[in-house]
Amino acid sequence: MGAVELPAAVSCYSGTEGDGHMGERFERHRQAWRQDEIQRLHALAVKGMSVRAIAKALTRSEESVRDRAKLDRVRISKLR
Repeated sequence: MGAVELPAAVSCYSGTEGDGHMGERFERHRQAWRQDEIQRLHALAVKGMSVRAIAKALTRSEESVRDRAKLDRVRISKLR
């Protein structure tokens, strides 16, 4: 029997948004929060920005921003 060649692994870190992958959205997947990001989160929350706006400014997911704010006991305003 000869060697079996396996297909190359598909990375969730590559690709464009049009080919079924999320593209750049995974570049920061599960990255630890840096001190400057935490300070910016606190500053933006004090200004009354929404979770969505803060997430976009920090290039983080809304869930990540909510989790970090909860951990730091930072209140983020809810826009209605």
